[in-house]
Amino acid sequence: MADLYVKDDVRALLAMLEQIGGPEIDEVPVADARAQYAAMGALAEADPRPLAVKRDLTCPGPAGDIPLRLYDPRDSREAGPIVMFFHGGGFVIGDLETHDAFCTEIAHQLDLPVVAVHYRLAPEATFPAAADDCEAATRWVAGNPAELGREATGLVTTGDSAGGNLTIVVSQALAAEAAAVPVIVQAPIYPVASAIEETDSYRDFGEGFLLTARTMNYFTSSYAPDESSTRMYPALSDRLDQSPPTVIVTAGLDPLRDSGRDYAKKLISHGIDVTYMEVPGIVHGFVNLRKALPSAQAASEAFLAEVKQMLARYS
Repeated sequence: MADLYVKDDVRALLAMLEQIGGPEIDEVPVADARAQYAAMGALAEADPRPLAVKRDLTCPGPAGDIPLRLYDPRDSREAGPIVMFFHGGGFVIGDLETHDAFCTEIAHQLDLPVVAVHYRLAPEATFPAAADDCEAATRWVAGNPAELGREATGLVTTGDSAGGNLTIVVSQALAAEAAAVPVIVQAPIYPVASAIEETDSYRDFGEGFLLTARTMNYFTSSYAPDESSTRMYPALSDRLDQSPPTVIVTAGLDPLRDSGRDYAKKLISHGIDVTYMEVPGIVHGFVNLRKALPSAQAASEAFLAEVKQMLARYS
């Protein structure tokens, strides 16, 4: 892999992180791991976009109220699509704050309201708690325009990594049992859609490219999923032909890359309208590294432009 393409800004970031060092995520208490993730985002992520509306609220969930955050570049708007965002972090770390800036970017680029969901985290709440919460929140947004102050005509599900998994899982749930309005586009970002351990990308990029195989193993063991379930690996579904139009982006140097690739291929084979983007020379997590990586900002804008085009066809 000596001739492997790595973007210059990515190479510099990886060299800096290697020099800094530090314990592995599974070597510290989970509270410290969450704090470290938040601290890295504070250094590496772009500043949030100013928006007319940024408001915290809650909705009922299967285990109590679910924290939400509403973003909107407009004070008020006519009925239209609403974006549901599910944050990444391996089902273990991440929250509304770690993905706040990227949610403002989505709202700004798409000129749509965004509702971010903070689902229960593992190991305190194991599989399928995250999926249950995200589905409940999405159904609530679809059917409660008065409480939200926005009326949805359709939903866009999106999220990164674990949130990319939840993006697909929620879309499948609403296809199987309709909500007040349907998912009209799904846009998973470097998702876990299927088992990754035997893929080339897991072997090639499991060490030295930010997200490691060891970290992924820690996340999976913490979430403790049923790995035969489509609520963990939605690419296993026998109803992929019911999937919504899809925009999917992967990172070229990501151990999860091939899971996203293979899911896109399956959707295409089932006749789904798919836009697949693979950003060469960049690492997992790039949507949260847009200050440290100028190339990540460009990649994020390109991805959201594709989502906007897909929405123009189906909304």
